[in-house]
Amino acid sequence: MSLIPVFEIGVWNVWIIILYGVLATFIPNLIFNRDNLKVEGPKSQTEKKLRLPWFILYVLFAIYSIFLPLKLGTAWFYVGLPICLTGLILLTITAVNMATTPLRYKCVTKGLYRHSRHPGYLTMFLLLIGAGIASASWVFILFAIVSMIFWVPLSISEEDYCLEKYGDAYREYMNKTPRWIGMPKPA
Repeated sequence: MSLIPVFEIGVWNVWIIILYGVLATFIPNLIFNRDNLKVEGPKSQTEKKLRLPWFILYVLFAIYSIFLPLKLGTAWFYVGLPICLTGLILLTITAVNMATTPLRYKCVTKGLYRHSRHPGYLTMFLLLIGAGIASASWVFILFAIVSMIFWVPLSISEEDYCLEKYGDAYREYMNKTPRWIGMPKPA
């Protein structure tokens, strides 16, 4: 890992991973449940304050990913790739879990949502950390950590929204399922 990032445009750069991550969150809804694309999400003060800085940061790193080569054939790549692929697979499963649940009527509690109330954030974190390691980029690893810092208040905002929308069903889900990761509590 060098202090100064390398900038090379190419096909085998981090952008290919980021593009899949973005598509994996939207395509299942297009296939299984287009109504989920119309569901309004939380609009708390916290989310309103964080939306613009998060969007700017994400766009900057999406652009950076175009110029950030994966370190093919190095130890960095072979360590980061399984982490990244695990994140990609779990992110796809999470997106399918959400897409196959009609969000207008009930909260998502199946699949990976049985082990975490926010598997999307966790799997995206794995994807970003894996991409940072596979590209040997301390900047990208730092981005993953900053992203997680942004996601903590956003997750709380989402939970407040879900409590308001789904009521006691979501409260019961919160009592059984950890916010980040763990085994579901017995009923």
